Amino acid sequence: MSKLVVFSFLGGDLNKGFPVVTAQLWHHNQFLLLKLTGSLPALPELSELYRRWQLLYASVHQRLGSNQRIKVHSQDIITNISVNDFDEVCQQLQAHINAWLKFESFQNIERQLRTLLSRDDEIRVVIETNIVLLHRLPWHLWNFFEDYPKAELALSNHEYASPQVLPKSPTAKVNILAILGNSVGIDIDQDGALLQGLTDAKTTFLVEPTRKELDEYLWNLDWDILFFAGHSTTIADGEIGEIYINQTETLTIPHLKNALKTAISRGLKLAIFNSCNGIGLARNLADLNIPQMIVMREIVPDFIAQEFLKNFLIAFAGSKPFYLAVREARERLQGLENEFPCASWLPVICQNPTTVPTTWQELCGNVGDPKFLGEVSTKGKIATPKSKLLTVLLSTFIVAVSTIGLRYLGVFEKIELQTFDQILRLRPKEEPDPRLIIVEITEKDIQSRQETTLGLKSISDSTLATLLNKLQKHQPRIIGLDIYRDFADPPNKLQPIKLSTEISKKNVVVACKIPDSKYDSQGVKAPKEVPVERQAFTDAIADPDSIVRRQILMLPPEPPLTCTTTNSLSLLLATRYLYDEKIQPKFNEDYVQFGSKVFNRLKYGRSGGYQQGVDLGGNQILINYRNTDYQTVSLEDILSDKVNPYLFKDKVVIIGVTANTLTDTWSTPYTATQQNHQPIPGVFIQAQMVSQVLSAVLDQRPILWVLPYWGDILWICGCSVVGSLIIWRVRSVSEKGCAIVAIVVILYGVCAIALSKQGLWIPFIPSAFGVVVSGVLVQYRCQIKRVQRL
Repeated sequence: MSKLVVFSFLGGDLNKGFPVVTAQLWHHNQFLLLKLTGSLPALPELSELYRRWQLLYASVHQRLGSNQRIKVHSQDIITNISVNDFDEVCQQLQAHINAWLKFESFQNIERQLRTLLSRDDEIRVVIETNIVLLHRLPWHLWNFFEDYPKAELALSNHEYASPQVLPKSPTAKVNILAILGNSVGIDIDQDGALLQGLTDAKTTFLVEPTRKELDEYLWNLDWDILFFAGHSTTIADGEIGEIYINQTETLTIPHLKNALKTAISRGLKLAIFNSCNGIGLARNLADLNIPQMIVMREIVPDFIAQEFLKNFLIAFAGSKPFYLAVREARERLQGLENEFPCASWLPVICQNPTTVPTTWQELCGNVGDPKFLGEVSTKGKIATPKSKLLTVLLSTFIVAVSTIGLRYLGVFEKIELQTFDQILRLRPKEEPDPRLIIVEITEKDIQSRQETTLGLKSISDSTLATLLNKLQKHQPRIIGLDIYRDFADPPNKLQPIKLSTEISKKNVVVACKIPDSKYDSQGVKAPKEVPVERQAFTDAIADPDSIVRRQILMLPPEPPLTCTTTNSLSLLLATRYLYDEKIQPKFNEDYVQFGSKVFNRLKYGRSGGYQQGVDLGGNQILINYRNTDYQTVSLEDILSDKVNPYLFKDKVVIIGVTANTLTDTWSTPYTATQQNHQPIPGVFIQAQMVSQVLSAVLDQRPILWVLPYWGDILWICGCSVVGSLIIWRVRSVSEKGCAIVAIVVILYGVCAIALSKQGLWIPFIPSAFGVVVSGVLVQYRCQIKRVQRL
């Protein structure tokens, strides 16, 4: 049951007291139940206390750095105060107001009112006065409002009349004229977004309009609600309110008097000034007999203005009575008072006592409609952050699914591989692996020994036998021969060292080549003197851009069996080296394990950035290139005994041809960026492959790995969702653009750190694509709203 209590302060002031205070109790504004008369004594200290509170309030908020919807002058700021000082003044102000209203003559009014009021009554309490200071006082601190949870305060001028409203046809929408004025130093976009989200409202936005534009909109169209956000102030000792409609023009209510009177006569029922110091605006607009207003008593921070508007619209558009919607939205601000002191003191209703507060259903034209009788309307809901969140999530989900689909089709494969290379190159230079040394057979070695008749990919048996014999004297742990020996020199009985003798030694591993339908259909056999357990294939595999990024550890033998081994040269060399370290391998079709280190194969079909057109058969892993040069020794230096005898002791020695005319050259992520794009001989790739296995097992160097396919999907979706939510929460369009860039940069950093520290190849390109497209959609949506406001 709704009741109206009007307190009239007739004559007097705080310095002289109020000899006559009347109270009227109305039932539904229809008939008078009770009229009482009392008085209140002088209380000049309340005036001084309030002015001190007002000055401290402005100073505290200025020191806290909150964006205000008014300019606070530096001379009005007190710098030597603490929050505790301000709290003490707040408590004193509340105590003085309640002590003043306990004066016996006024208590007689309160006691009689309480006999006719119930705690369950909806009570509208109107303070009727022409004294500015009484309008500014925080009357909600009166204990009466604690006892009546459905009571809310409103202010009124002493003189008013019932507005003359012309009849108009009901509409299905609430017509809102939203003026977004000068916003320098503040953010009012969120205010507009909240109004835009009302599902039963048609909001017309005027962004920084001229006086002429605003006047024409008030004259020519019917409005239910007038809304203003921006800078405003009160001048002339609180008698006149002023709004900043753009960066050069300010207006007072008298400037728009005729247009506003016309708008009120055509049905304008509510004005909301979500700006600072609105008491002067309310007093001026009340003279035009507008039914209701909501204003802010003092300077208001951006966030508080937005939170109040959001909570009020949710409650009011959700069918709560106007006064209860304002009280709920106001009281919700109390939870923010650690950061924004006295936030719940700011909003206040200004009411024409001759009118009954409107409802959202009335503004929609639903009152009296048979289909709305006997039920609570659920239509007038604001698009809350929850509903907006669902919209953002839905659009992001669509983007993420589309991104995953494009990745599945291989759209991102090339640039993903290039990004992988780039991140590898960002890593600092490493020390050479001390366990490896490369014996180079250079162009000079071949020419000086006149061995070109044997072909560019080999040297003579006698030279190779001599090389192996000299190396064995230096006690290497294992020797890998990255030279094909599918032919033999003519018999030479004078040759003191036989190649067959040298390659039959147990620490020598020789190379063979698996047949390749594309380049070599025959393959290359290993020397017959070497058993299969010391044979290893040296086949490398390049990506479509001719860069070697993968290492083949094992391949199942396939006919024709030219090369019968299943192990690669790099794996066999590493295995034999680690065997002496008492580390036994475990082989499986999906992984190779040394101790606790597991080398998981890239999954066949799709794995990491490989999505289309790449053969991932066999046991393949990514190569974790060591950004360094390996120690090398030339063939001539060894044969001429120009090397340190301890250089090869207990090491892995790999022998290979590095002659300029060699066709066995390959590109790596490091050589691909060189100015001349010079490939490197295959023996250096073999050294990288051996080194990565030994370093991972013995030095805990990261093994490169990728997420499972479902892990990639979750990562891409997660990045898109998190990125779009961050961008959605950022307010201005320029800040959204900066947020997109920042998120992509951070995402790149995360991917780089993950690859460098943990060896995890995270899909950067598709996740960044999802973030950018989702962000652009959010930004586009905000831009469309701004265009609609114009």
